[in-house]
Amino acid sequence: MKNYISSVEDRFVRYAKIDTTADPTSTTYPSSMIQKNLAKVLVQELNELGIKDAEMDEWGYVYGTLTNNTDNASLPTICFCSHMDTAPDCSGTNVKPIVHRNYNGSPITLPDDNSQVITTEKHPYLKQKIGDDIITASGLTLLGADDKAGIAIIMDLVQHLVSNPEIKHPTIKILFTPDEEIGRGVDHLDMEKLNADYGYTLDGGVLGSIEDESFSADAVTVTINGITAHPGYAKGKMVSAMKVAAEFVDALPKDEWSPETTLDREGFIHPVAINGGMEQTVIEFIIRDHITTNLAKHENRLEEILNKTLSNHPKLDTSFVIKEQYRNMKEIIKDVPFVTDYAIEAMSNAGVKPLPTIIRGGTDGSRLSFMGLPCPNLFTGELAIHSRHEYVSIQDMEKATATLTELAQIWTKHN
Repeated sequence: MKNYISSVEDRFVRYAKIDTTADPTSTTYPSSMIQKNLAKVLVQELNELGIKDAEMDEWGYVYGTLTNNTDNASLPTICFCSHMDTAPDCSGTNVKPIVHRNYNGSPITLPDDNSQVITTEKHPYLKQKIGDDIITASGLTLLGADDKAGIAIIMDLVQHLVSNPEIKHPTIKILFTPDEEIGRGVDHLDMEKLNADYGYTLDGGVLGSIEDESFSADAVTVTINGITAHPGYAKGKMVSAMKVAAEFVDALPKDEWSPETTLDREGFIHPVAINGGMEQTVIEFIIRDHITTNLAKHENRLEEILNKTLSNHPKLDTSFVIKEQYRNMKEIIKDVPFVTDYAIEAMSNAGVKPLPTIIRGGTDGSRLSFMGLPCPNLFTGELAIHSRHEYVSIQDMEKATATLTELAQIWTKHN
């Protein structure tokens, strides 16, 4: 890009060092107050870049605006969004980003735990990144590229557009959210304050990927109440909730209907937590499918397996509670296909081969789409997420900035 001075590496390394691990057990919002530490840094940096309305609200959301610099006041307002939290699946404390210059394809042994070795065999995408500058963590933590790569890209874009006012763009809303990793990313989002028409999350993986179709998702909580008795005098009396729960989970299919046995658009059920003991045991499930109506079929099948298990324990009291989580963004985006088309055009203009794909998961964009902000997901280069092997290519991040720059201009051209 003309006059482009990249800041993604410096920004990403600084952001990655700030612990923002989400806490799924917390009842506060954000779930961990440490997320606000990054939010404060981002507000300060936006102010330094001249974004006068940059702010963090009471819930930890960061908002900012790049105003329309064209003569067309009727242009739609677009939003670029990334999340600040990192997944609780792996430690995010004391992250030590390491830049591996001009990666040559050989194994990367992480220095703080020599058993952690990143190879092209385990991570085939790395074969395409030979010659790139790769950032990893040190072996004891995740890296946080999910989604601090997205944040660094958006901040890099802001710097580039502010420094080059001749690049025409509509009003751009900047949004950084907490708690995406635990499914609460937009629970307290002020849509009136955001005031955008269309959006894009920066939370995708490989170079060129664009996702406008996600899972639809529910959660199911099964509670089994056992019958307690002193173990020395329990014959004919005790029914352990924990043992019945184990029997129930063991009855699930072994060769289908699970994350480890499905791909593409195949749905699944997945037990994610079991807590309790003899008196009461609670099992948490996630239910996923790209076809929303299939969720009920999965839930009915799961309840049938539960009831069959309970037929051997007729005296037990149980509950089966379903909670909606998010829905397939395609149900909304199909009515505004140009939102995806513009992003594909922007990638092509930036020299990036578009790779339309589906998400076997969800993003903030899944819920935002149903809140009135159609919101596909764009690449950042973040790979091996939620693990100690997480990595990102600096060049992929720079290509994402180039894509957003083109995308901003395309919105002015087509409207």
